[in-house]
Amino acid sequence: MLAELVAAVAVAGGASLVYLAAAARVIKQYERGVLFRLGRLTGEPRLPGLTLVIPVIDRLHKVNMQIVTLPVPAQEGITRDNVTVRVDAVVYFRVVDASSALIKVEDYRFAVSQMAQTSLRSIIGKSDLDDLLSNREKLNEGLELMIDSPAVGWGVQIDRVEIKDVSLPDTMKRSMARQAEADRERRARIINADAELQASKKLAEAAQQMADTPTALQLRLLQTVMAVSAEKNSTLVLPIPVELLHFLERGNRPETASGNGDRPATERKPSGTSEPVEPTEPAEPAEGADEAPEALTPPLTEPAPLTDPVLGLGPAADPATSPPERA
Repeated sequence: MLAELVAAVAVAGGASLVYLAAAARVIKQYERGVLFRLGRLTGEPRLPGLTLVIPVIDRLHKVNMQIVTLPVPAQEGITRDNVTVRVDAVVYFRVVDASSALIKVEDYRFAVSQMAQTSLRSIIGKSDLDDLLSNREKLNEGLELMIDSPAVGWGVQIDRVEIKDVSLPDTMKRSMARQAEADRERRARIINADAELQASKKLAEAAQQMADTPTALQLRLLQTVMAVSAEKNSTLVLPIPVELLHFLERGNRPETASGNGDRPATERKPSGTSEPVEPTEPAEPAEGADEAPEALTPPLTEPAPLTDPVLGLGPAADPATSPPERA
């Protein structure tokens, strides 16, 4: 009788140990346990620690409550200003309601991933290239709002969304490089022009000062000659004052004078005509040439009648105007 009692206690103890081993569950600190009894949600999610379930009847699903880092594959799209780009991003999210994450969506990780890709393509189409490159904070906020709106019903909270990289075509990179180079060249020219303006003002002040004090110009000339001669040069270039050139030019300019008093000379008119011939003006000599002697035209006189030396009859015909003799 005693032996049978001990055997029964041993069997009961073994069965209890087997039951406890089958019913005991350990939930970690960063997890929550969702219990389904006969397929139905039972109570609130189990907290971390040791918990018991009914074997075969209950099913305990553990949900990770940590922040999940989900990379979004690179999405290719066309921006609002018709530029083709490839953009990839990363999403940080966590589960705030373990029951909704299991019941309302089949796979919340996959759902968040697909929603992130769709929202990223939508953001690309609504933004300009300059916004993608320089105004990412605003785009990150808009992308986070687009992903978080449907994810709230899944028991998932989007903590942060970041655009990692924006890939541009090679032609666009070259165009942007040329644009940046042209902009730098423009700024350099503006700075150079400003420097020239300031230098011209200073030179004008210096010229005014030298005009008031002529000795300063001579001192500046001697200083320039000293600077040139100090560089082991065999050639020395001295500037010639412009006033000296003007003086030489006025000295070489010929004086205009008329011959035979004030009456201009007239050309000889041909015989048989009574119309006066227009007087000719003397041509001015070239600049720098020696002064040519003034040509004097003799006064006009009546031409002597031509006589035939053979017959002595009347005026002879002018050989230049008479017709040729017949043979």
